[in-house]
Amino acid sequence: MDLDTARQELEEFIPHVKNISDSSIKKMAGRDLMRFKEFKKQGIAVKFGRFTQKENKQIQKNVEQFLSLTGIDSAEKLLFTSRYPEDKDTIHRLKTEHHFCEKISEGIPRPWRLIYYRARKMFDPNNYKGRYTKEEKEKLKKYQALHGNDWKKISELMSRSNLSVAMKFSEIKSAINYGPWTKEETQKLMYAVKEVMRRKLKTENPSSVSSLEQSNTDPWIDREKLYQQLPWTEIETKVGSRYWRQCKQKWNSILTSKLTRGQQLYRGTNGLQAKINLIKRLYETKAEDASEVNWDELSNAIGDVPRAYVQAKFYRLKVSSVPLWKRKTFSEIIDYLYEKKLPELEENL
Repeated sequence: MDLDTARQELEEFIPHVKNISDSSIKKMAGRDLMRFKEFKKQGIAVKFGRFTQKENKQIQKNVEQFLSLTGIDSAEKLLFTSRYPEDKDTIHRLKTEHHFCEKISEGIPRPWRLIYYRARKMFDPNNYKGRYTKEEKEKLKKYQALHGNDWKKISELMSRSNLSVAMKFSEIKSAINYGPWTKEETQKLMYAVKEVMRRKLKTENPSSVSSLEQSNTDPWIDREKLYQQLPWTEIETKVGSRYWRQCKQKWNSILTSKLTRGQQLYRGTNGLQAKINLIKRLYETKAEDASEVNWDELSNAIGDVPRAYVQAKFYRLKVSSVPLWKRKTFSEIIDYLYEKKLPELEENL
């Protein structure tokens, strides 16, 4: 399949496919396209975002079955082969012979790369080593000075995961402030986000940049859909006094207040309709646990708001409407809202 055809066919399943590199498209065409089409026949949509407990169990099952099939004696050898140079050739041969990519992603409607990264995170013994000691922090700074941001190399030297060393260095590389955000810090964050959004919009849709430039207030924040793709390490650098996770959390809180202020989402008839939509959509998911709910997708049911806002609204709804809610399971709470609260809301509407 040629590159343009692959990109075009993948677009049905991955809306942001235009932003994916050619090399990644080629890999996805081989590893994912047929799987996605098969899931479509079964009426199952391709998923992104947080992995559910059910998906984690399926990954664990897939890994264990592959180990049993091949005789490889540990998940660490399978997923972190470079740590075992003496077994490297044998493991690669077994992975090829027994179709590792296909087996590891069985039953999970997500891109193979995300499943693979999730498996590595789940089975990496270096992920669970607790807090960094003072000596480890000093080593991390020294290794970063020697090797730059080659986190794979640094993770091997420190026996910590790639993600762990990258995030820890992000926290310690400058004087980080853990107190309340000052007005100056918040302004820096707003400017940094607006700057990267402007660049992103210019790439995606040049005509939209003019409206962004002319905005003296905050209508441009309605482009909240971009928040998950923002380059937080770059924004961290621009803010200077906070690490990337703090910047992301602060930005999400800004979105929550700004997107709800003045939009009248939860007042009058709009508020009733939003609650009705939320209850109906939650009931339709048939989720047994809150972790199984795609909150990003659910936010579309009630308006252009972040997932945190939808989760907060659901919390207030169950606390105010469901008696003894702490003793009920997630599905029992949803059933109660659907059977008891929904008719009342629809009558009021």
